[in-house]
Amino acid sequence: MESFVEARGISKAFQAVQALSDVHVTVQQGHIHALVGENGAGKSTLGKVISGVVRPDSGTLIVKGRAVHYARPRDALLDGITTISQEISLLSKQTVLDNVLLGQENSVGGVLLRRAMLAEFERLRALTGFQLDPMARVSSLRVADQKKVEVMRAVARNAQLIIMDEPTAMLSDDETAIFLGMVRQLKTMGHTIIYVSHFLKEVLDLADTVTVMRNGQVVRTSPAAEETPAQLVTAMLGKPMAQMYPTRTPPPDVAPTIFEVDDLRSDVFDGIHLKLRAGEIVGMAGLVGSGRSRLARTVFGAEAITGGTIRVNGKAVRIRSTADAIRAGIYMLPESRKEQGLLLKQSIRHNMTLPHLDTVSLPLGIIRGKRELDRMTLIGKAVNVQPLLPNNRVSRLSGGNQQKALFGKWLFQRPTVFIIDEPTRGIDVGAKQAIYELIADLARQGLAILLISSEIEEILGLAHRVLVMRLGQIVAEVRADDGALNEQAIMRAAFGTEKSERPAEETHR
Repeated sequence: MESFVEARGISKAFQAVQALSDVHVTVQQGHIHALVGENGAGKSTLGKVISGVVRPDSGTLIVKGRAVHYARPRDALLDGITTISQEISLLSKQTVLDNVLLGQENSVGGVLLRRAMLAEFERLRALTGFQLDPMARVSSLRVADQKKVEVMRAVARNAQLIIMDEPTAMLSDDETAIFLGMVRQLKTMGHTIIYVSHFLKEVLDLADTVTVMRNGQVVRTSPAAEETPAQLVTAMLGKPMAQMYPTRTPPPDVAPTIFEVDDLRSDVFDGIHLKLRAGEIVGMAGLVGSGRSRLARTVFGAEAITGGTIRVNGKAVRIRSTADAIRAGIYMLPESRKEQGLLLKQSIRHNMTLPHLDTVSLPLGIIRGKRELDRMTLIGKAVNVQPLLPNNRVSRLSGGNQQKALFGKWLFQRPTVFIIDEPTRGIDVGAKQAIYELIADLARQGLAILLISSEIEEILGLAHRVLVMRLGQIVAEVRADDGALNEQAIMRAAFGTEKSERPAEETHR
């Protein structure tokens, strides 16, 4: 099959950092070619070399059979190469029409020919199948539709090769499904895609070919059908996936029960019972819609409780709001840091101290700046936020460091019970390992941790025991210490294909 672009021996250094070292990659015409690796592996730099954003120090770039030396992105665009990045790159105050045809406007003597532009837009709309209003302001669109605008703009520019750099990082699950459908449609239309992502299952579902990079070098290139997420992680890290998880340290036999939920009832649940001991990591598994996150939000006071008892350190507490939960020592790290956890336009400092202002303020509400900064710096170092610049916007951090800042927000004061929902969603494998170490260390310090994850591997790698939910009920418990903790046992309970040996209520009380 004919290649669209070849990187032959490409190297690039930024001062003392060798971003790319003798990289060889061939991207076939009409294929979806994925690049995977940790942050700093060189994926994005290689994409920038191909798109003309970065000039290599050495090596040769071959595009459609000829050597090229791009000085700027427009040179690459003339060869049909463009980029869709993680951050939306649109003129938000302008219309969909203006953004789609930006740089491709129909005009005479500097006067735009709106009728001709609308006709071209209709052609593009029919070609892509995207039903967008050409006169709508981009700022009024949801993120998934803004991504459609970017795709239409790429098609309008006659882009034959589209480099997509972490394009779904800011999308919800539903929006991601829509976007991946768009990518498949672009391939059907004959476009070539270079897809940079750390969502490994997404990559394997989408790509024809996968190149794994580590430390600026290519580890291997192979058909996606021959790879698994575990194999990719091993190649990316240089060690087996199982080694990502810290040694499991069980709580002492004398560790007390410090969190109890007895006969919890709500509009969703009826008769939930569970207990957590000090130093214990209890995993919560189940299919999407099983009620895992709803249960966490209910215990945290974000959804109404209609009956039952919650005890912290043996004392009954009344949870009517998240403020009540926080006062009781129940903290929760939510599943979406962007929508529920962080104020992306605010500083690291303000994000980490926001729920705890009373601890760094004078009686009249005046914030003691030095106390706030000292405490925030101490916590930021403990969770290893990099770079730890207090006044830096959280949006400028990598996904992994945003997640660490979110952990710091909820560790500003020591919780008794820490509910952690999807702790590593949207971060690369290296950052995941750091988060796993942090969770294990918190348990060793005596916190009771309720861990919710859609990744069975995380549950298996971290939890001392696992509660499985189905249809709003806890239906089974699987323990690590009796050798029964495995994916098959969890999934059988989640799907209801095998009854638990003990009644559900007895398995977790």
